[in-house]
Amino acid sequence: MAEQNADPEVIFSLEKIYVKDISYEAPHVPAVFLEKAAMEVDMQLGIEHGSINPAEGLHEVVLSVTVTARLDKRTAFLTETKQAGIFRITGIPDSELPKVLEIACPNILLPFAREVVNDLVSKGGFPQLLINPVNFEVLYQQKLDGETQDGQAAH
Repeated sequence: MAEQNADPEVIFSLEKIYVKDISYEAPHVPAVFLEKAAMEVDMQLGIEHGSINPAEGLHEVVLSVTVTARLDKRTAFLTETKQAGIFRITGIPDSELPKVLEIACPNILLPFAREVVNDLVSKGGFPQLLINPVNFEVLYQQKLDGETQDGQAAH
């Protein structure tokens, strides 16, 4: 007698990718172009996700990238990008879904966000800015560790 596999088929696909929000400011140009000081660059990341259509396994994931560059404590430029994607994810246990949404999906979105940020900065007259690879698995674990330390149960 042949056994039937009761596990549902796992589907993970990128359905759509888009820029949801974008901004660029360079409040002290052209004066900052004349300064000789080294530029300090700070990058902040954020991940948001939500279900769009649970029956079809559709989820929106938004990777926020904020880059602030300073010269002698003056803002050279500030760019904020929200790179988003619609992902179809089915057949994954509910307990594993947050990992997929916060590790696998941002890994797919990061190269697109990197291109948008670099393009904005370059068009603003500044040197090329390449965002280094990000280990989203470590960030996810840090988030879980933080929730556990705050007395909340880890997801």
